[in-house]
Amino acid sequence: MNLGLYIHIPFCKQKCLYCDFPSYSHLESLYESYIDALCREITGQGVLFSSYQVDTIYIGGGTPSVLPAALLLKVIGALNKSFTITSDAEISMEANPGTVNNDMLTALRSHGVNRISFGVQSFSDTLLQEVGRIHTGDDGIHAVRTAQQAGFSNVNIDLMYGLPVQTLKDFQKSLRLAYELAIPHISVYGLKVEEETPFANRLASGKLILPSEEEEEAMYDETVEYLTLSGYQRYEISNYALPGFSCRHNLKYWNYSSYLGIGAAAHSFINGERLANTRDVRTYLKRVNSGQSPVEVKEIPDEPVQMAEFCFLGLRTAAGISNDTFYRFFGKSLQQMFGKPLASLEAKGLICMENQSVKLTPLGMKYGNSVFQAFLP
Repeated sequence: MNLGLYIHIPFCKQKCLYCDFPSYSHLESLYESYIDALCREITGQGVLFSSYQVDTIYIGGGTPSVLPAALLLKVIGALNKSFTITSDAEISMEANPGTVNNDMLTALRSHGVNRISFGVQSFSDTLLQEVGRIHTGDDGIHAVRTAQQAGFSNVNIDLMYGLPVQTLKDFQKSLRLAYELAIPHISVYGLKVEEETPFANRLASGKLILPSEEEEEAMYDETVEYLTLSGYQRYEISNYALPGFSCRHNLKYWNYSSYLGIGAAAHSFINGERLANTRDVRTYLKRVNSGQSPVEVKEIPDEPVQMAEFCFLGLRTAAGISNDTFYRFFGKSLQQMFGKPLASLEAKGLICMENQSVKLTPLGMKYGNSVFQAFLP
C-alpha cells in the first residue's frame, strides 16, 4: 500500500497577520530538541508502517527553511532510514523567500528533496508589509531563481488576492512575474480573515480595509483566465500546473487517500480514521521524549460525514468524483445518497454529470463553498 507523509515544522521567524496555522515565532531555543523528538517519532512510526510504500513526502509548516540545513538533513536522513520510500517519490518542502540560500537549496536537492514551494504571496513590497511578511518582492524572485540554479525543476509559489490595499493591477503584475519566472506550479488563494488573528481584530475595529467583492472577483477571474491562457491546467480549485507538475501529495488529501502526519499539530488520515497530534510544541516534546504518543485526537467519522468529506474533497479537483469510486468506498451509489442535491446543483449550473462522474463547472469552481454545503449531513 502507498502512503503519503506530512512532516510539520511549527516554527516561523514572524507570524503573518492573517495566519491561524499552528506555527510559532521566537522559539529558536527549541529547534534542536524539536528535531530530535521529531526524528524519534519518525523512527517509531516507521516500525508501525513498515508494510507501506511512501510515494510522497511533504515537509510543511510554519517555515521549515528557518531551520539550519543540518537539522533539515537530519529529518530527511531519519525518513530514509525508517520508511520504504519509492524511487520516484515526490519530496516537497515549504520555504519562505529570505530564509533560503544557494548552499541550503543545493544540500536539500542533493539529499532527495525534488519539489520546493515558496510562500511568495505577492511581489509588491507594500502588500507584503501590509500582511506581515518578512521578505520583499525581489527576495521572492531571487529565491525562485536560486532554487532553479540549485537543480529544482519542480517549483511552486503561493500567491494571494483580496489583500488589504491590493488592486487588480498589483495582482496582475504578480501573476505575470510568476509566469516570466517559468514556475511550473502556482497556487492562488483568496484571503480569508480567520478568527483570533490580528487581521480579525483589525476588521472588527474597522481598521482593515479590504478590496470590494467586485474587485476580489475581478482578481479571481484574472487568475483563471491568465493562467489558463498561459498553458497552466487548473487541476484543483486553487492550484494550477503545467502538464506533469500537479502536486501528488496534495492530491492524496483530495482523493481520500491515506497519509500520515508526524510532528506537533500534524494530522493523519489512515483507513478512514483521523488523528491529530498535540499542537503545543512543549507538550509534544514531553510526550515523545517520555515514550508517549503525541496523538491528542482520534476519531472515525460516521458514514454520512465520510460520504460528505469524500464528495467535497474530490469535487475540489478538476477530475471530480466518480460513481464507481464512491461505490467502492461505501457500497452505495452517488445518486442513491445525493440524488436530490446533485439535481439541484446541476440545475443551478454548478456541477455537470457525465460518464458516471460529477465535476464542478467553472461557475461551481467560483462558488465551491455553496456546492460543498449541499453534501453536509
